[in-house]
Amino acid sequence: MKNLAIIGFAVLTMVSCKDMQKENTELTSTETIDSLKMELEKQRIIDSVRMAETNKNEKEVVVVNNTTPQAAPQKKKMSGAVKGALIGAGVGAVTGAAVSKKKGEGAIIGGLAGAGVGAGTGAIIDESKKKK
Repeated sequence: MKNLAIIGFAVLTMVSCKDMQKENTELTSTETIDSLKMELEKQRIIDSVRMAETNKNEKEVVVVNNTTPQAAPQKKKMSGAVKGALIGAGVGAVTGAAVSKKKGEGAIIGGLAGAGVGAGTGAIIDESKKKK
């Protein structure tokens, strides 16, 4: 029993010992990275001060009374074919699910058929609007 306790203590001692060299290497690399970040931050501040001094010497022109209104970007409207396909797919899916015994399969088939019919109908309506 005493031998078992000694062996257990020896195993725990070996396992609990850390590799100090590995830990020191990680610490050194972390310190190096941190010091590089600090140097970069200092350089960024120096550059911004130099840029401010350069801009201070240049004259700036400000337009105060700008009367030209800027046009707001127009959104693209959905074509009739896309609208028809979306509406047809929704109606077809609902109808297919309601009519079919296999609800999922009926919804898929109805949705595809409705999208096709709706896209065709929307395209026809678009063409008739262009002719007018």
